[in-house]
Amino acid sequence: MQMGRLIAVFILLLANSVTAQNNNISVKQLQNQTFTAKVIRIIDGDTMEILYQKQPIKIRLAHIDCPEKRKHQPFGTQAKTALSDLCFGQQVIVQSQKTDRYGRLVAVIINAKKQIVNQEMIKQGMAWHFTKYSNDKTYAVLEAKARKQKVGLWQENKPIPPWNWRKAK
Repeated sequence: MQMGRLIAVFILLLANSVTAQNNNISVKQLQNQTFTAKVIRIIDGDTMEILYQKQPIKIRLAHIDCPEKRKHQPFGTQAKTALSDLCFGQQVIVQSQKTDRYGRLVAVIINAKKQIVNQEMIKQGMAWHFTKYSNDKTYAVLEAKARKQKVGLWQENKPIPPWNWRKAK
């Protein structure tokens, strides 16, 4: 009789394990999807973590590249703060595109005020238009305007793009 209970418990545990695994959402499944989620963590100026169906998912903001926080690039900390101010703790709309080489979901984020967060980061002078991965002219125009107005990082004499900063460091 004891062996029968042991087998029943084992089968129950196995069934729960399979159910839990089926609830895991693959980042690949979320490509080219639009959905809502809560922003639960800001990693740096262009990377965040959202909670979607009780699962944390890393998001890389599409079209932009921000100063490096980890490598102490000027405006790195300010970019993280700006992103936090725009969306931390909010339910946001995620317009996903693809995954990057680090397994993050690349997306455009729309905050509770209906602002396109990616574009707001450029407007505030907290990001470059990442032309290596984006040919969206809207971002180029926004960057040119921020440069002209010397907003954010454009106050520096010769700001170094993050892709060059990463190479040098």
